[in-house]
Amino acid sequence: MISNQILQSTIEGLKAITRIDLCVVDTEGKGLATTFMNTENFEAAVLTFAESLADSQEVHGYQFFKVFDDHTLEYILIANGSSDDVYMVGKMATFQIQTLLTAYKERFDKDNFIKNLLLDNLLLVDIYNRAKKLHIETDVRRVVIIVETAQERDSNALESIRALLSAKTKDFITAVDEKNIIVVKEVGENESYGEINKTAKVILNLFKTEGNSNAHISYGTIVNEIKEVSRSYKEAKLALDVGKIFFRDRDVIAYSALGIGRLIYQLPIPLCKMFIREIFDGKSPDDFDEETLTTINKFFENSLNVSETSRQLYIHRNTLVYRLDKLQKSTGLDLRVFEDAITFKIALMVVKYMKYMETLDY
Repeated sequence: MISNQILQSTIEGLKAITRIDLCVVDTEGKGLATTFMNTENFEAAVLTFAESLADSQEVHGYQFFKVFDDHTLEYILIANGSSDDVYMVGKMATFQIQTLLTAYKERFDKDNFIKNLLLDNLLLVDIYNRAKKLHIETDVRRVVIIVETAQERDSNALESIRALLSAKTKDFITAVDEKNIIVVKEVGENESYGEINKTAKVILNLFKTEGNSNAHISYGTIVNEIKEVSRSYKEAKLALDVGKIFFRDRDVIAYSALGIGRLIYQLPIPLCKMFIREIFDGKSPDDFDEETLTTINKFFENSLNVSETSRQLYIHRNTLVYRLDKLQKSTGLDLRVFEDAITFKIALMVVKYMKYMETLDY
């Protein structure tokens, strides 16, 4: 079904060209779109015309036309006037609306196909059969981008992205839940993840200019066949979730950038608690004072480089060494030793993951 807004825009455009007033009503005579007043007076005439066998008819100086959607009567178009020119414009308007119905139905069919493809609701043979019927290429490179918005059921956001990517006619934009908009983007042979990241940032900037600064974007890996699109979607979903835990400072996150974060995210909570007890001997990184935590984070940021870390913290090298020695005594881990540093880093990430999962339980 075409929206009333689209119908109104269509007949206003036709009137601007032909200077003939038009009105679209449903089969019960209820006005949907019009360029002139008093359309409620047509209700009885519309009901009679809808029951007749005629496809068009003149009624009291107006031309009535039936608009079909695959042999089903969908609308009645009314043109103001009884001349041959008015009749021709009415037939043109009827054809235009029927063409729109066909186009919207095709998009709806493709939209349903893409949704079921993303959610793994199709058998392998059905994927290729339906793709062929819908004229969707099956062996091109694609990637799934997820845009999480702050508002639920944000139809404006969906249309904004469609308008932004309208030049890419082979891209599919849809939604499978309340807050996420999905872009199944076709990737050219010479395009890489750099281009995908640029597209994601363009979408992000669009949301920021529209006042939605809480949008987050993630994307999966590039796949080569249509049957693998669901995998890219699952990767993008995982990137969105993991990004909220370990990469809060990033508005755009790629699945390939998650590192060990995606492994930690799949660990059971009891195993995480056991690991932390073993590493910190019943203590928690939350027990460290702010100075110690700042030192640890800055040391990791600088790839365990003592000189650069002390310089950025504005402290003497010996002061940093003293802090690291103190941490070693309390935890048994020397961050200057690569293996201990990895253990400590993973432990901090596990704690962050557990704290995030606790917030979901409330």
